[in-house]
Amino acid sequence: MTSTTAPSATRVAVAGLLSLAVAMGIGRFAFTPLLPVMLGEHAVDLTGGSWLATANYIGYLLGALMCTAQPTLWARWQRPPIDAARCVRGGLVATGLLTAGMALPVPALWPPLRFLAGVASAVVFVYTSGWCLGRLAGLGKPAMGGVIYAGPGVGIAASGLLVGAVMAAGGSSPVGWVVFAALAAALTLTVWPTVRGAAHTSAATSAAPGPFTAEKGWFVLGYGLSGFGYIITATFLPVIARETLPPTAWLNWFWPLLGFGVVVGALLATRVPRRIDFRDALAACFVIQAVGVVIGVWVPGVASFALGSLLVGLPFTAISFFGMQEARRLSPAAPAGLMGLSTAVYGVGQIAGPPIAAWLIAHSGTRAQGFAWALEAAAGSLVAGAVIQLVLARAHPRPAGQ
Repeated sequence: MTSTTAPSATRVAVAGLLSLAVAMGIGRFAFTPLLPVMLGEHAVDLTGGSWLATANYIGYLLGALMCTAQPTLWARWQRPPIDAARCVRGGLVATGLLTAGMALPVPALWPPLRFLAGVASAVVFVYTSGWCLGRLAGLGKPAMGGVIYAGPGVGIAASGLLVGAVMAAGGSSPVGWVVFAALAAALTLTVWPTVRGAAHTSAATSAAPGPFTAEKGWFVLGYGLSGFGYIITATFLPVIARETLPPTAWLNWFWPLLGFGVVVGALLATRVPRRIDFRDALAACFVIQAVGVVIGVWVPGVASFALGSLLVGLPFTAISFFGMQEARRLSPAAPAGLMGLSTAVYGVGQIAGPPIAAWLIAHSGTRAQGFAWALEAAAGSLVAGAVIQLVLARAHPRPAGQ
């Protein structure tokens, strides 16, 4: 592709998909299938694993806040529009290097590495969303944005399958981290020629955001509640399965199954008619995910865990798709700012999840009971978020044409 040749909508969507597979599927969630391995190797205990996860989520929050502040700061400093594509590429390179660093036998380095990987993930998520959605809108294919959000599912499924393959070959967690870093590098090289140039709405990335209204505030809160709602499952699913179920070959398949659900849900999101209010779509996603979060502990069994994994996965990034589209609608002049704020509040919920789960486990009779309490609280958070979005959709109807 020459510098004067614009990529097709399909190429843009696939580049976004692979970018999020690296940033989210590897940079964020490769730790989940590796955590039981690291526990078995006594590289970490459950409390230490929880804090490693939290370090990543704190980094994700900081990265999102940086993206939130960027439009206002650029407008104040009269800087030229930010190069979103360059931010994406830099974040992808950083993700690969930070993932490789986790293979080093220096536990003191792991928290800062996971923290920085979280920062990189947020930057890639926000600017991939802005760049790809802007490009697709300019090409008249906005619905293809849902394809982008299949990326985390692809990364999650791949991470689960790769960990299984590494363990079957007699490997260890350091080998797993190296394999993930190599995959991140390969995918980064694949998208590199496509992710370049300004998005269709590039001028908006440096515009000052509009006034922050109560409608925006309630939307951000409702969206952010889902961060706590899913994160305990997304961090501990393989561990919860091992605590709740007897030994079974299915234990290694729940995480890839969740990733498969993410891919299917993201693709289904592209088929949702434009006449559907995104806030109604978000409410439906939250309720589906709430059922998936608790069904495995309320009705223990392989079948219910498999169903729960699918139900948590199906709306996993469809929520991001609908949420980012709604943020663009509410703040068309500076979408990166509201996208970043929404992602930041979502990140606060993610940070709270692992420590709360660890505290409940420490104050319950068994690990299984502690996880059950944490998952019930998470489901309640999702239901509250659904109620907020439904009320907003009725109190602030979407204008015709939007």
